[in-house]
Amino acid sequence: MCPNAISPGHVAPLWTRLGLRARVTAVFALGALILSVSVGGLSYFTARHFLLGDRVNSSILTAYQNASNISQKIQENARPTTFLQVADSGTTGSYSLLELAEKWYERTASVGPNDVPKSLRAMVQHGRAGTQISLRPGDHDPIIAVGIPLPRHLRASYFELFDISDLDHTLNILALVLFGAGLIATLLGAALGRWASGRSLSPLTGVSRAAVAIAGGRLDTRLTAAKGDPDLAALTSSFNRMVDQLQERIEREARFTSDVSHELRSPLTTLAASLEVLESQAQDLTDSGRRALDLLAADLRRFQRMVGDLLEISRADAGSSDASFEEVDPGELVRRAVVASQRTLPADATLPPVHVDPSVSATRLSVDKRRFERVMSNLLENAALYGGGATSVRVESASPTNGSPRAVRVSVEDAGPGLPPDERSKVFERFYRGHVAYQRGAGTGTGLGLALVAEHVRLHGGKVWADESPSGGARFTLELPGLVAQDGEDAETSPEDPPLDMDAAP
Repeated sequence: MCPNAISPGHVAPLWTRLGLRARVTAVFALGALILSVSVGGLSYFTARHFLLGDRVNSSILTAYQNASNISQKIQENARPTTFLQVADSGTTGSYSLLELAEKWYERTASVGPNDVPKSLRAMVQHGRAGTQISLRPGDHDPIIAVGIPLPRHLRASYFELFDISDLDHTLNILALVLFGAGLIATLLGAALGRWASGRSLSPLTGVSRAAVAIAGGRLDTRLTAAKGDPDLAALTSSFNRMVDQLQERIEREARFTSDVSHELRSPLTTLAASLEVLESQAQDLTDSGRRALDLLAADLRRFQRMVGDLLEISRADAGSSDASFEEVDPGELVRRAVVASQRTLPADATLPPVHVDPSVSATRLSVDKRRFERVMSNLLENAALYGGGATSVRVESASPTNGSPRAVRVSVEDAGPGLPPDERSKVFERFYRGHVAYQRGAGTGTGLGLALVAEHVRLHGGKVWADESPSGGARFTLELPGLVAQDGEDAETSPEDPPLDMDAAP
């Protein structure tokens, strides 16, 4: 097994299951998201650092000025109630506290000693000034707390709390704006990726359509040369050159098959005439000679049929098949075709019953009777050789519209073991034998019967597929477009534009 092969039970990662356009879009969106988060985060933290640093420096300067004024008042032996009157922050939202001889003095009753962080109080008690950003215990507003120890002989400490709710609000708005900008940038990145991937992959859409058309047999399909783009021009040129070589090879092989078939017809005619002479004198031969003559006759007739089939397929490949379409009744057409196939079936084969759905009578078919009889003959012969004989032929309506069917399905069921799912489309390939190659009777077929069925059905604008019948055997179904009566006139479903995938069941 190839090292990179994926086992049937393995589930591919989500990323690989996404389409190429979706992946390109996701990469653009992810890139925009990473870029917006990086720029937004850098902008936010830079603005926060400078704004908060500026507010802290301003608060420290104000607190030291107020601490100096209060220290002077204490040294002047002023009344305690006037100590904090000299504290002025210059802005609203500042709260001053003084600890003097283990007593606390507040400028406003809304702020008390408990609002001062304990760690800051401990630091100031040890004679060190400090600054701390924290939340007030009550309302959880953010504050900048500044603590300054006054001269030792005064036995006092000054604390000032600065409310920075306005700064916090500003930073929150900034974060919200940056988040919105990042979201918009991500969406724009996704939109740009979608647009760019669409523009970049649009040439591949043309390549895909051309490949589907070529796979459907339209070998004259070519890509239009891209103007102004050397990369796409190289792709277009390479693709068209590949198709040219493919078409040339297929046509060469078709010509070779046709030429060989034509060259074989003359000696086969001579051999057939000589065989008839020998058969007319078979009574003069010994038993072993007659057995040898019978084997020769069977192989020669099989060889003649193979050459005829090859010529038929060669004409279909070359587009030179002559068809004469006639308007017919589906039920009667199938019955006559089944009876006519008797001469090509093995001697011990019996004709299957034909079941015609009553609704089919509302539809008329436009078919080439000779080709349709060949289709039914090949299907019944295939059932006789490989499927234990045909058990039934059913003619039914397909896709009814307002009680008037627009297509007719003809199904041939056999009594064999059925076809494995992986062979149901391959059986229409030329010379494909599959698992039946080693079964009894496999050597009597040419390997071209079902391939001719597919060619003739395609010529009629229909499709054919193989599946399993309700009884367990194989079922071959062909669907042909019909002529539906509308307002007293026949409206034809044209067989000129057959589907690309003729072998797929609907």
